[in-house]
Amino acid sequence: MNPTPVVAASPEPAAQPLVDLPDLWASSIGWVQTNWFQIIVAGVLGFAIVTALYAVRRLGKRWCRPDRNFGPWLKIIGRTISRTTDYFILMVAVRLVDGYAQTPPVLDRVVVFLFTIAAVLQGAIWARELIIGAIEHRTSSEHYSGEAILNAMGLIRLLVGVAVFAIAAVVLLDNLGVNVTGLVAGLGVGGIAIGLAAQGIFADLFAALAIIFDRPFSRGDAISFGDNRGTIEAIGLKSTRIRAYTGERIVVANKNLLDMQLFNLTERDHIRLQFTIGVAYETPPEVLARLPGILKELVEAEGGIAARAGFESFGASSLDFALFVDVPGADWNVAHPLRDRLLVSLMKRFAEEGISIPFPTQTTYTAAPDGTLIMPYPEVQPVKRVDLQPAEKPPTETPERRPSSS
Repeated sequence: MNPTPVVAASPEPAAQPLVDLPDLWASSIGWVQTNWFQIIVAGVLGFAIVTALYAVRRLGKRWCRPDRNFGPWLKIIGRTISRTTDYFILMVAVRLVDGYAQTPPVLDRVVVFLFTIAAVLQGAIWARELIIGAIEHRTSSEHYSGEAILNAMGLIRLLVGVAVFAIAAVVLLDNLGVNVTGLVAGLGVGGIAIGLAAQGIFADLFAALAIIFDRPFSRGDAISFGDNRGTIEAIGLKSTRIRAYTGERIVVANKNLLDMQLFNLTERDHIRLQFTIGVAYETPPEVLARLPGILKELVEAEGGIAARAGFESFGASSLDFALFVDVPGADWNVAHPLRDRLLVSLMKRFAEEGISIPFPTQTTYTAAPDGTLIMPYPEVQPVKRVDLQPAEKPPTETPERRPSSS
């Protein structure tokens, strides 16, 4: 029985280098000799492209100059364009004229490799400048000019730079044919570990960024949250400081503050004043019918807007009318004096009309044996004049004088 021949395993082919230097040199010499005219034309075109890109970069620098009165977003775009590198400009020109010059395959792979590096790095630089510029534009407002926000910008720049260039590195390695699956998995695990270790800090940091971008409130706004009301004094990296109307300073974590339902009192377009006015049950029906018109007339005379004025309900001791008054704007210094003037005018008008506002009292009625009601107050009787005579004084007794014994 013949033994089975053992076939030796063929070795795996070695990884091909990106560029074979002797092959590159020989191909380049032959290419220059045969395509010298196309190379000259491509060089002229490349020079024109480089000149145009430099002109665009100079225009971007002009847009972001502080003495120029351009819009904020145009300045951000100009600053982004001004960060264009010379290496990227050169590689863009070379890549655009590469096909016209009929570059050999070996040299073309080198151009593609260098252009990929330039494009990915330049894209990361542009992305970082756009993101940081947008954040700085949001924090440049006077409402967010606190020291904490300015100090936080250093950390924000670092985080944005690390995130953008990490993504750029992964994209670059993937375009160069490197298996980045393990690298991405490792970065993901590391990011999860860091996030779990500092989730409280990052939660408040992202909440501060949400406040900056979404702007639910600004410094100086009056807000209401939970059972508290106050004015925003400072918006920090981790917490927001609020001055309560009672004088205390309230410090609330940014994440906890955004988790609550907020009422921005500064941004309302009007202030609504609500009144419940009770009149006596003995008021004639024709007066009750005229009462809503009287209330609206009084409101308009004081400069307010009567949103609603009408009969509301039968109260325990009065007929209740509801009055809703809208005061344009959000200034309580205007609404409070208007409310005071309105109430004084209402009392004067009710006195002129004979309309009574009863006290919250109860009246007890008693029935006689025959079923008739006995009024709880006596009938008014005429007062009889009585002449009062002074009473006679009793005679004064004289004490007996007894003889004294000597």
